[in-house]
Amino acid sequence: MSETRQTDILDFIQAHSNCSSGEIHKEFAGSISYATVKRILSQLLKEKFILAVGKGKGTRYLVSSSYKLLYPIDIDRYYQKEIDDRTIIDGFNLSVFELLDKSEILTEKELTELADLQQKHKVNTSQLSDSEYKKELERLAIDLSWKSSQIEGNTYSLLETERLLKERETAAGRTKEEAIMLLNHKDAIDFIVENPDYLIPLTIAKIEDIHSLLTKELAVDKNLRRRRVGISGTNYRPLDNEFQIREALKAACELVNKKENAFEKALLILLLISYIQPFMDGNKRTTRIVCNSILMNYKHCPISFRTVDSVYYKKAMLLFYEQNNISRFKEIFIDQFEFAVKTYF
Repeated sequence: MSETRQTDILDFIQAHSNCSSGEIHKEFAGSISYATVKRILSQLLKEKFILAVGKGKGTRYLVSSSYKLLYPIDIDRYYQKEIDDRTIIDGFNLSVFELLDKSEILTEKELTELADLQQKHKVNTSQLSDSEYKKELERLAIDLSWKSSQIEGNTYSLLETERLLKERETAAGRTKEEAIMLLNHKDAIDFIVENPDYLIPLTIAKIEDIHSLLTKELAVDKNLRRRRVGISGTNYRPLDNEFQIREALKAACELVNKKENAFEKALLILLLISYIQPFMDGNKRTTRIVCNSILMNYKHCPISFRTVDSVYYKKAMLLFYEQNNISRFKEIFIDQFEFAVKTYF
């Protein structure tokens, strides 16, 4: 079934709330059959993008409360519009916590896929000796340190990162700050490996501790942000009041602690710390470490993000900032978990 057709029908339902299947088919009669319209509507109902009101011929359709959060946006088409031409949620949306709380952010199919992968990871690790497990974990830690830093503009290559973290050998032509960023990543990963339950339950103070590890000896403020911060590539403006930032971060912790599924917890924190931007710098680095700490606490496979495209990662995150839509970032999370299970241990 074409994702574009799904999106077109969703857009029509959003613009024509309480429309019938006949009205939807009339709009698309030149390209799809009535039977196809009905199949798409059934799928959209199953995925909880839309709601049906009434019965039989009197059935009417409208978008669900979680529609904007979950529906699959065509990211290439979205970014064809320049920054100032995009219609966005330009400020922090306080209702996003309630929306994320009430919505099933991972479908039954996605949860089954992730659980199957986790079971494979469990079987794989059960066959490793302690030394073999530590060796694989070190390999993942190097990849995560490299990729997480690369996403933030660090120019070390993966091989240079490996030499730095294993032999403390800095790379020629690279800055001291880049080396420190990578070494801090490794220290933070070592900390969560040694203390896998440290961030359970999640608190503001514990997030600040991880941020402090990642920004040690770098010219970065260590406390919660007290002034405005801009984000390149978007007109989205995070909160700029320290009290509101603290309250938002507290709400994020409460939401994550409330969720029972480790994958939901990890995905939510990946999105929310970046969205809140509680620190002047180091937010996304912090959230990737916190995410992995949660996974490891539940003995789930950690994620290195090694094969994610940095530009696509940023676009998917900006999509959440601007539209509160998690569809493409969720895709990254699932793909990278699958890569980690198949690549490490």
